[in-house]
Amino acid sequence: MRIDIVTIFPEAFTPLSLSIVGRARERGLLEVRVWDLRDFTADRHRQVDDTPYGGGPGMVMKPEPFFAAIEAITAAAGGRPRILLPTPQGRTLTQEILRDLSGESRLAILCGHYEGIDERVSAGLRVEEISIGDYVVSGGELPAMVIVDGVSRLLPGVVGDEQSVAADSFSGGLLDYPHYTRPPEIAGLRVPEVLLSGHHGAIRRWRRREQLRRTRRRRPDLWQRAELSAEDRRLLAEEEIPPGEDGEGGQSAGGGLL
Repeated sequence: MRIDIVTIFPEAFTPLSLSIVGRARERGLLEVRVWDLRDFTADRHRQVDDTPYGGGPGMVMKPEPFFAAIEAITAAAGGRPRILLPTPQGRTLTQEILRDLSGESRLAILCGHYEGIDERVSAGLRVEEISIGDYVVSGGELPAMVIVDGVSRLLPGVVGDEQSVAADSFSGGLLDYPHYTRPPEIAGLRVPEVLLSGHHGAIRRWRRREQLRRTRRRRPDLWQRAELSAEDRRLLAEEEIPPGEDGEGGQSAGGGLL
């Protein structure tokens, strides 16, 4: 996959040379190219913004540099990319959207700043507006990195253990189960005994049950859309919970990245 990013702050994307994304780039599984929007301006001041028509605070990013940038990207990539624009007005980013994006061969992400981008960029370039949440950050660079990171994890061969990707939060519409490592006890908090048992069937059932419980308690919005199997319903119907096996309380420590 190739991802082109258009920004006025190319230096902001140093983190994309690190960790999983960096290794994917080194191995040729992912190509990321960052373009400086100012290179596509036509004046000696390399101006990318102007005052808004109709008045109002702040500045608006000009449309011409974005049109020129996409033209250059299309030529360099050998075809028109699917174009994304991080903005609070977009549809909220989900794992399902990331999975859909991961099936593309070419993506381009336009990073806005100031009061926003001239509306004709969205209309003329047929961009897809994406929001990473109901809050405001200073520009599109951080959302762009979130999108790149989330998409890259889903590319074949990027994550060594594909089972890890399959078990990630939201991959099955549920949150992840709690995770533990050594030591078996710290500050009076013990690892659930079932995880020390070596009984793979019991461990699998415990993990699934904790996914169900955690999602139901913490994310009722996800829970309402969850598709439960017959086994899921049986796990939820269990009334007897052995001491120390409840990942949400008791003497065991909750944890894990959600």
